[in-house]
Amino acid sequence: MKTRAAVLWGPTQHFEIEELELDEPKQGELLIKLVATGLCHSDWYFATGDSPGRYPIVAGHEGAGVVEKVGPGVTDFQPGDHVILTFIPPCGKCRWCLSGIPVLCDRGANVTLGAQLDGTFRLHTKDGQDVGQFAMIGCFSEWTVAPTNAVVKIDPDIPLDKACLVACAVPTGAGAAMFRGNVRPGDTVAVIGVGGVGMNAVQGAVLAGAVRVIAVDRVAWKLEKAKEFGATHTIDATREDIYQRIMEITNGVGCDKVLLTLDHMKPEHVGLATQVTRKAGRTVIVGASGRGMDHIDVTPVSSCSLPRRSWEPSTDIPIQRSISRASLNSIGWANSSSTNSSRRPIRSSRSTRDIVTSSKDALSAAYCSSITKHAA
Repeated sequence: MKTRAAVLWGPTQHFEIEELELDEPKQGELLIKLVATGLCHSDWYFATGDSPGRYPIVAGHEGAGVVEKVGPGVTDFQPGDHVILTFIPPCGKCRWCLSGIPVLCDRGANVTLGAQLDGTFRLHTKDGQDVGQFAMIGCFSEWTVAPTNAVVKIDPDIPLDKACLVACAVPTGAGAAMFRGNVRPGDTVAVIGVGGVGMNAVQGAVLAGAVRVIAVDRVAWKLEKAKEFGATHTIDATREDIYQRIMEITNGVGCDKVLLTLDHMKPEHVGLATQVTRKAGRTVIVGASGRGMDHIDVTPVSSCSLPRRSWEPSTDIPIQRSISRASLNSIGWANSSSTNSSRRPIRSSRSTRDIVTSSKDALSAAYCSSITKHAA
């Protein structure tokens, strides 16, 4: 069958809308009609070359849609199921999966290569060239074929343009606070960088019981939005000294937990985060860095604790769904009016770049069913 997709032919910062051939689902796979996909900086790194990968490739890893067809041997899904696609299909058998950290599954080593679990490709150009799918799902497309391990069934009444954000941004941010950060009732938490992931880190800290949540960013409207998500204090990094302000707020003690959720990490950012973390506190590094970053600015006096738990899509998505239904101020689609007020079709390669790099929304979702050629 044919599908239109946003294809990266190299680290050109340019997505091309192409019509591709899509194979039928094979053993243990699903054919999915994508309805919406979140736009994440991890996808943009393929466009800039900061994430090494095989080209051509269809990026996109925050997808939600409807199962159209099941492959041989599939019994857990059926046509019509509403689903979320996740960025690593955990095997459930390797050391990391059995240790409760499936995000480190050995399969993750292949997510940038674009092939499916059997080593073959499902997307092809008209002349037969293989096109990869990032994370084996490639959600910047109208249709996709994905392994069942990368798919989580959800209730059909949940809006798919909200649900797609629970595939990555919501659990990454909220999970950084609730699980990796281990935020406890009464904690003071700083979130440095309040984009899509950071905004959910603010929500996660609030849900975990933090009494003070300090949002730090360079963009004024994001700081205002962070207040809606529960931030008690904001720091504008363009006008205020971050270290000095946090020390003032915490009476010189520092924060119990600091979550570093910047889109492009630099050595000095890590150093700052550890400096504003109190003694025996915890610093959680969430954001990614460019390929050239080979060190972090952390002194021996600084403390950077390692996480105890990652997130498990098959269990944590249902848990977060339940939390969301319990409170209109909880994570994900329940705060939909604030979370992703931008819902737009990908009409050209430029629109994808613009949404990722300059969208004035906490999170953005693109309608995959509306991928169209740019009108001349």
